Amino acid sequence: MSKGSDQIYANPQKNIADFSFDKKVVEVFPDMISRSVPGYGDIVQGIGNIAKQVVTSGSQVYDLGCSLGAATLAIRRQIEGKQAKIIAIDNSPSMVERCQTHIDAFVSSTPVELQCADIREIKISNASLVVLNFTLQFLPPADRLQLLSTIYEGLNTGGCIVVSEKLYFKQGQIQALIDSLHLDFKRANGYSELEISQKRSALENVMKPDSIEQHFARFSDAGFKQYHSWYQRYNFCSMVAIK
Repeated sequence: MSKGSDQIYANPQKNIADFSFDKKVVEVFPDMISRSVPGYGDIVQGIGNIAKQVVTSGSQVYDLGCSLGAATLAIRRQIEGKQAKIIAIDNSPSMVERCQTHIDAFVSSTPVELQCADIREIKISNASLVVLNFTLQFLPPADRLQLLSTIYEGLNTGGCIVVSEKLYFKQGQIQALIDSLHLDFKRANGYSELEISQKRSALENVMKPDSIEQHFARFSDAGFKQYHSWYQRYNFCSMVAIK
């Protein structure tokens, strides 16, 4: 396979470490996520389209868990001329370093402030849009409501939060069916049974999906009155909530 192709779990590993967004992952991340997350490109494009609708002049946009900046760049393309600022945050130094090169590769009048930090410690203010694109599921479940409450407080009236997540389904047969569809998606994208199994083991302790009912209850508990899913493919969903 070519350089940049995800082969991290292609060979048998005696001891499978917990998954982390380290330098190895950064090198293959675009390939990994496109082959693992159904609809990822559609979601990123959709986030840009949402930004075009909701970002207001002089406000701030937060991309929390920005990884390599795909959502940040999609947003920036859609909000030129609005005098808004994007604050993109990730806790992986390797991700932030590579993200900066992606941001610098495009000329734009919209400033992007990139930070290497824990998103749970960030103050949100004057926000018209906050994005958590496959980020919340990597936080300890006990920390998720507090983060959403902090975001709610920092959003301007009419502001939006977009949360994209892998979902868990409470109904056992539904969970099994949709999980099988996702596995077939990964097989069709060239992942072997060994790769699928080893990555699943690596993610087991670090990614804890919620059901959509849990997400909606959390939105409500954080203060949001209006929320819904706007995109779903198999067990991957993106939701929007409006203050």
